[in-house]
Amino acid sequence: MSQAFSSDPILVFDIETVADTDAARRIYPQLAKLNDADTLSALTAIRIQEAGHDFMRLPLQRIVCISALYIKDGTFSLFSLTADKFSEEEILAKFFRAFNDIAKLPKLISWNGSGFDIPVLIYRAMQYDLAAPWLFEEGERIKNMRFDNYVNRFHTRHLDLMDRFSQYGASRREAMDVVASLYGLPGKTDVDGSMVSELVSNNDWQTLSIYCESDVMNTWLIYLRWLRLTGQLSLPDFAVWQQQSRDYLTKFAQVDGTPRHQAFLNDWLNSRSLA
Repeated sequence: MSQAFSSDPILVFDIETVADTDAARRIYPQLAKLNDADTLSALTAIRIQEAGHDFMRLPLQRIVCISALYIKDGTFSLFSLTADKFSEEEILAKFFRAFNDIAKLPKLISWNGSGFDIPVLIYRAMQYDLAAPWLFEEGERIKNMRFDNYVNRFHTRHLDLMDRFSQYGASRREAMDVVASLYGLPGKTDVDGSMVSELVSNNDWQTLSIYCESDVMNTWLIYLRWLRLTGQLSLPDFAVWQQQSRDYLTKFAQVDGTPRHQAFLNDWLNSRSLA
């Protein structure tokens, strides 16, 4: 096993969201008597007028899926928490369990986690009076986390690859799809973020969760390249971790026995980056 990874687990994550029409009706009194569809239309118009685009304010992003890859001692576990099975409060509470044990805190890996995912987690969790003290600890209680915590963007306990690649905003922040495609990884397939609301409306939770899990896997594979670039992963170990990732996805099956991420595997195996 590679020396790049300590005994600490690794957690690569991504979230998917839709507009929170209930919260919108509380924030904008003129929407109070509208149904969900009309609220969404009016909210979109308000947002375009406010900002020139329809991307909702972060507090109005309701979490409908969190997908994560958990790696411990070389063992992979890819999973999704979706709103067809759990309330938003339950999704958050289950995700926060990864940060319950101070002795087993994971290294957190994301793409734009500092700019989107973590702030959304904060806004949404505070609605339900949830607590994740070690995720937001800055050394007040645990002294050795003063210079090694998830909050400070220049620490590495949470590595936001998008932020790091742009030199913390000194250069343009690129979409993960662009970077993944550059490296011969699958990137986005037939689904993108603009389709999440429609997938939720159609109760197509399988497509949504597979899409979110694919983003997680792209992030993980980009992270391996980062470790290689920064000298934390030898070339043989890099090849081993890639092969372990392919092997895991090949065995990760749906109920009918077919690989859950066959499209991802097909795109990856056909890329020029693989031997």
